[in-house]
Amino acid sequence: MTINLNDFQNIKALVIGDLMIDEYLWGSVDRISPEAPVPVVCIEKESHALGGAGNVIHNLVAMGAGVSAIGTAGTGKAGKMIFEKLEDLGIETDGIISEPQRPTTRKTRVIASNQQVLRIDKEIKKNINNNTLEKLVQIIKNKISDVDLIILSDYDKGLVTKDLVQQTVKLAKKYNILTLADPKALNFSKYELVSTLTPNKKEASLAANMDIKSNHDVFTAGQILMDKIKLERLLITCGKDGMILFEKSKKPYIIKSLAQQVFDVSGAGDTVISLLGLGLATGATFKESAMVANAAAGIVVAKLGAATPSMDELKMAVAKY
Repeated sequence: MTINLNDFQNIKALVIGDLMIDEYLWGSVDRISPEAPVPVVCIEKESHALGGAGNVIHNLVAMGAGVSAIGTAGTGKAGKMIFEKLEDLGIETDGIISEPQRPTTRKTRVIASNQQVLRIDKEIKKNINNNTLEKLVQIIKNKISDVDLIILSDYDKGLVTKDLVQQTVKLAKKYNILTLADPKALNFSKYELVSTLTPNKKEASLAANMDIKSNHDVFTAGQILMDKIKLERLLITCGKDGMILFEKSKKPYIIKSLAQQVFDVSGAGDTVISLLGLGLATGATFKESAMVANAAAGIVVAKLGAATPSMDELKMAVAKY
């Protein structure tokens, strides 16, 4: 593999997406509740991390890349935490707009004996208003000439609207900048003309309106999406079965998973799109970039919670190819 992982530190990425807070409540279980057949978790500690598009940012920063963030945050405790966490990573927050009517999504995970026993989501799915859209587009215009790639991290919370995607893609093409999108919305038409799309198998199945039960089905669904959304490249993640790559005028290519053990798949998609984007931005091929992304995903699923690989871990994992 000719890709040089050290080149990642020369890349500047613009991440546009739904910023969230991941809250972890860590404890232990030694009895069942007398009120209902559920475990009683005695909380011993709690921790907080950036989630959603924030996890993409964290993955990029862990690789030494420069990052600019664009999104919204509420005005409550979770929203303030977004700004604090970004500043702790050395990320400028001038691209984050506070919207009082859009509280920051907070996902609370209760973990006992190294297992997640409950998740509580506190969120409001609501599209950004026109005023916020105009402000975000202007920020993108101001920053786009200084970046090498754009990642649209869509968690379907209302920030990554069709209008925002279309205007971003139009600007990116003007400056010849890569655009990658991780989709969550059921209607993939809003991602039309992005450079690369990275759905998982379930998302691809729903978007292509067909059941996927074999690799042949993935090939069929992938071609449907390539044609319908006018993509240059498509990467479909298939969990323990790795990933399948689609590229214009080329046969689909299968990359097997390198994961030795799987504790938690949360955040793996964020790692995939981050490392794939960095690889492509350095000039590496789609296949090489996807192999690095696959190696990185194998690292993070072996950790509990949304995690990031370190550069040393990634170099060791890539060496297995």
